Amino acid sequence: MDTVAKGGLARTCLIFIVLLSAAGFAVFFAPVSAGIINIGNAAGMSVCAALFFLAIFWNRFFRFMSEHRVVQVIFTAVIALAVALAVLAAVISAFMISAANRPPDGDTTVIVLGCKVRGEEPSLMLRQRIMAAYRFLDKNPSAMCIVSGGQGSDELISEAESMKRVLVEQGISEDRIIMEDRSTGTDENIRFSLEKMNEYGISGSVTIVTNDFHQLRAKLIADKYGLESYAVSARTSIWLLPTYWLREWFGVCYQVLLGQ
Repeated sequence: MDTVAKGGLARTCLIFIVLLSAAGFAVFFAPVSAGIINIGNAAGMSVCAALFFLAIFWNRFFRFMSEHRVVQVIFTAVIALAVALAVLAAVISAFMISAANRPPDGDTTVIVLGCKVRGEEPSLMLRQRIMAAYRFLDKNPSAMCIVSGGQGSDELISEAESMKRVLVEQGISEDRIIMEDRSTGTDENIRFSLEKMNEYGISGSVTIVTNDFHQLRAKLIADKYGLESYAVSARTSIWLLPTYWLREWFGVCYQVLLGQ
């Protein structure tokens, strides 16, 4: 391949990186407009911005790097780390997909994990979980349900109360719903729900209802507490999925390394 052809290919690659990183930044920025800011979209926007400016100023950076050996070493190390992290992310993603697709064989106790309540109304993501739980409970009329989630400082009612209200409105009997309204995170959701099961004399496996991206971490926590668990997964809105999927990579790593 001659020099002109190589130069044209390089420019094409740089243009592709610029366009891809700009699109990626927009995808991760979209949830910010709805007030959603977390490590997922912060990391996503940071990586996309770094790739964008690296591609824009590649010629200047390449000349600078060629003149400074230490910069070459650092850049090579960064690339190696990025490849390793990409492989790790792919492996975690495979486990996340597997964990999200573990439906129960029959009736089990349902644990619905809480999420943000806006005033007294469930957020979009919480409503997705509630409706996934409703569909399961409607098809399995003997299954009991634990709705799990406390009340945040900016919430007028607990997440558990919000979930119960919607399930009752949909026709699920109050007698089938147990409220756990103290928890503030996934670990407490499952631990306090287990306490409720013991309090009510409920034993056996559980079906965890949460969003698809969240099921692996929920399973790891359930395993920690000795609970055999299955999954009924609420599908996440496509515009939110990249942010929460990336955030969950951090959450899974934390759970594996420090959450035990």
